[in-house]
Amino acid sequence: MTSIDLNADLGEGFGRWRLTDDEGLLSVVTSANVACGFHAGDAVTMRRVCELAAERGVRIGAQVAYRDLAGFGRRAMDVPPDELTAEVAYQIGALEVFARAAGSRVAYVKPHGALYNRVVDDEEQARAVVDGVVLANAGLPVLGLPGSRLLELAGKAGLPAVPEAFADRAYTDDGTLVPRGQEGAVLTGAESVVARSLDLARHAEVGAYSGRRIGVRARSLCLHGDTPGAVELARRVRTALETSGVRVEAFV
Repeated sequence: MTSIDLNADLGEGFGRWRLTDDEGLLSVVTSANVACGFHAGDAVTMRRVCELAAERGVRIGAQVAYRDLAGFGRRAMDVPPDELTAEVAYQIGALEVFARAAGSRVAYVKPHGALYNRVVDDEEQARAVVDGVVLANAGLPVLGLPGSRLLELAGKAGLPAVPEAFADRAYTDDGTLVPRGQEGAVLTGAESVVARSLDLARHAEVGAYSGRRIGVRARSLCLHGDTPGAVELARRVRTALETSGVRVEAFV
């Protein structure tokens, strides 16, 4: 039977401000990418999400980012490699405290936003992220875009490299994501997101922005938590996958 992991970005609030319905999404997904305080999140939010995830048996992942609260980690930044390595390790370590206190652990690492897109092609920044993961815990899997420099270097460093796909993002012909500023980059229609999820899980392919069909092999499927109606959309995706014979389970 085909199987797929469902991951979502969670804990993306700060202080009194909340963006994601963490409790609702944790009833659907199998892996939680928890903001570690650099693009969103704070100590209280991180602790709360880790406790909720542990209660539901959802795997906890450290979503590491550039230090950019004001820009939600989506602004391009030039961070020296040694600094980025230290900051990645710092974010993982901070989340690990709360994961262990909840009776769980940090099970994987996924970059966020501008950092995620940067390490697709930038070897220096990708290596800095991998070095940060190794510094924090040499065995953690790394979640990223298929064919990225990040996954290539993670594999060379002995880290499990886990390819993921996006149910609600448009793809270019070369398998990268259409920039968010471009019209149609984010899919919000439930039917199109569900159909794309089934294509990715069952056939390892998707319709690109140009209309071409491209191959995208992934072990995990991402649903963005800040999409309007994210919880109901996630439920529809999971139901459609399971109804079609796809087993939904964590990759770790």
